[in-house]
Amino acid sequence: MKNYPAVALTPPKRVSLVAQTVHSLRAALAAGYWRETMPGERELCQTLEVSRPTLRAALAELEREGGLKSVARTRRRIVAKATPLHPASRMVAVISPAPLRRLAPNMVLMIDALRDHLGRSGWTMQMHVSRSCFTRHPDRALQELTARAPAAIWLLITSVQPMQEWFLRHSLRCLVAGTCSEGIGLPSVDAAHHATGRHAGALLLRKGHRRITLVRSDENTGGDNESVRGFREAIASAPTTTLEIMSYRSRDHLIRLLDLALRSNAPCTAYFVLRSVDVLTVITHLLRRNRRIPQDAAVISRDGDEFLDHVSPLVTRYVTDTDRFAQQISRLVRTAAETGTLNPRAIRLMPKFIAGETA
Repeated sequence: MKNYPAVALTPPKRVSLVAQTVHSLRAALAAGYWRETMPGERELCQTLEVSRPTLRAALAELEREGGLKSVARTRRRIVAKATPLHPASRMVAVISPAPLRRLAPNMVLMIDALRDHLGRSGWTMQMHVSRSCFTRHPDRALQELTARAPAAIWLLITSVQPMQEWFLRHSLRCLVAGTCSEGIGLPSVDAAHHATGRHAGALLLRKGHRRITLVRSDENTGGDNESVRGFREAIASAPTTTLEIMSYRSRDHLIRLLDLALRSNAPCTAYFVLRSVDVLTVITHLLRRNRRIPQDAAVISRDGDEFLDHVSPLVTRYVTDTDRFAQQISRLVRTAAETGTLNPRAIRLMPKFIAGETA
């Protein structure tokens, strides 16, 4: 008969979400992510992706430990101060206007790939969700965020001109995942939107389209502006071509604009849509109004999120390699760590054209 060693089997410990949140907050406090006060509960919930009851239970535990102190009508004060992060620390802070689940699918994939690349190089990454940093007057929000969350480098995604101008004025080391507004010399990585716009415009001209609509958001990002500029340059070779810029505020607004355009005596015959999620709105609404695609209206998507693979007819689009995008950003971050500087140049990645069936 086999003799087994005399050991006691103990059941595995089930760590609650509150305990995990306490551990995460405790580690952040020890690393000095925040200085005098904690961020607001809403921001912490978005960053940690936990509910408010879970967060409050974790904060209460830290207060019992003596690391935090709750003060009426103000943010929780940090009692046990940690040594602040040195600027050369290996922390990349990402500023986003929305939680990951609300970002474009390709952006989520890029951030996931970037986290992996940075992790293999000994870097960490932290998301900061703050819509206030993306307004026309972001100075106060950016000042508060950068003061309480020091980082070696800041990564700006879907950023707009006032935000980019603030980082330029304050000489904080940052990298734009996207295209800078005109005249702003920050280092950036993005798809070659200008070249994509030129290619799409030339393609529609070759197919005989002379009444074209370009669909874009009203957020006025540098990448969208580059797409418009490239598209205009392409169709300038055909002076009889008419171009309508359809700038929308929301899905419902886009639908109203589409209906208004379809009531025209001479509706457009082609749509160049900058964002892939809007392609679904355009295609499905055109079909709803009995417009055949591409016989009555051609549709091209500038962006090529993977969900478009499941649309029938297959969408004509441009696909940027998200892993290559993340590699470029990771390389620039490592270069900044080694040299202490970032070259303010623009890196543009050429997307792959997918012919599809909608144009």
